[in-house]
Amino acid sequence: MNKLALALAVTGAVGLALPATPATAAFESYEARATAMSAAAIARQHMEETFGVSSLKPGRFLWKDGAEAGGEDTRVVVGLGDQLAYLYRGGELIAVSTISSGKEGTPTPTGIFPILEKKPMHRSRKYDNAPMPFMQRIDKYGIALHAGHLPGRPASHGCVRLPAKFAAKLFSVTDIGTTVLIGA
Repeated sequence: MNKLALALAVTGAVGLALPATPATAAFESYEARATAMSAAAIARQHMEETFGVSSLKPGRFLWKDGAEAGGEDTRVVVGLGDQLAYLYRGGELIAVSTISSGKEGTPTPTGIFPILEKKPMHRSRKYDNAPMPFMQRIDKYGIALHAGHLPGRPASHGCVRLPAKFAAKLFSVTDIGTTVLIGA
């Protein structure tokens, strides 16, 4: 995908081409990872243009006043390098939040994923029944977006932890099938 097509896809001017079936290999392909990485770089630029800031303190988020999301053109972009998540509606960045992604040994996967399952309260089957409020699962192995502790660095077992209030708002505006792009 060339840079112009990528920029148009990320900003919502055209749709992203996702595989017809939720095969993990397709979502984590080289092309999907490269597209997600470029989307994260573009989102960082949009953050500065939209909110006039280049960084946030751990646990903080910004939500554009009066901006509502929801529907087919809503998507989430996660930048692992900057530990930020970005929410788009169409071509408009409407929110940005700090995150805590997977630590060394349990990294967060990169690529393009659909939200597969949503639960307002979930408990981890793998990690000591840990609470996962506002859980939005993106793969068959249990990786999800959810509220959790944000120490300002990668610290999870692969999930994308979000501030609780942001996680609740995000949960309310996404649907099963909403696209999540996770880039390095």
